[in-house]
Amino acid sequence: MYFIDQFLWLIFPYITLTIFVVGHIYRYNTDQFGWQARSSEFLHKDRNLKWGSTLFHWGIILVFFGHVAGILVPKGFYEIIGISEPLYHWGAIWIGGGAGVITVVGVILLLVRRSTVERIRKNSTRSDFIVLILLSFVILTGFTNTVGYTATGGTFDYRDTVGPWFRGILLFSPNYQLMVGAPIGFQIHILSSFLLFAIWPFTRLVHMWSIPLTYLNRHYIVYRKRNPKKAFKAMERNS
Repeated sequence: MYFIDQFLWLIFPYITLTIFVVGHIYRYNTDQFGWQARSSEFLHKDRNLKWGSTLFHWGIILVFFGHVAGILVPKGFYEIIGISEPLYHWGAIWIGGGAGVITVVGVILLLVRRSTVERIRKNSTRSDFIVLILLSFVILTGFTNTVGYTATGGTFDYRDTVGPWFRGILLFSPNYQLMVGAPIGFQIHILSSFLLFAIWPFTRLVHMWSIPLTYLNRHYIVYRKRNPKKAFKAMERNS
């Protein structure tokens, strides 16, 4: 068990994070043309895409900041600024739970759309399905940890265990023993998240780093209607 615990909570995270960093560098240098989301909107536009994409993207942004607040920010910081334990847990359950619901509904709509619309399914790659399924699993396990464990009176405090352990990973001084006694639901969520980091560079998720800031000062594209018959006659005269 000593080796397994050390591998899961010390070696495995660094393996996946190394693949995450090196994989992005490799992908950017070898496949810049494929560095995009491969939008399927032009194949099939429906409500599942509209609502699924909107709910998923907004939900995942809220979930990200929730993880930053709960994992990267030390517990003592909240005590300094006057946020009590009950108040923090109220926010984690209701705000975090709400963000979780939004994200779960969004990713399920996207998965159903990609699986049931024949035209999209035939134009999807294996990695498209893998990343959607793994994303759904990570989101669902995180949601059940928040709602199914914390909200029902679970005594495990991830800010005393998962938070210090993860910050230790980033600072190259992790204490893997902090994760040994964590509830199995939290362990599964964390391990599947690191697995997602490992496959990230080789999927459509890389488009997250391509923030289209140039759109802010890009000139408008003007479209004008033309009579096809007149345009064809004009082309004949010019030729």
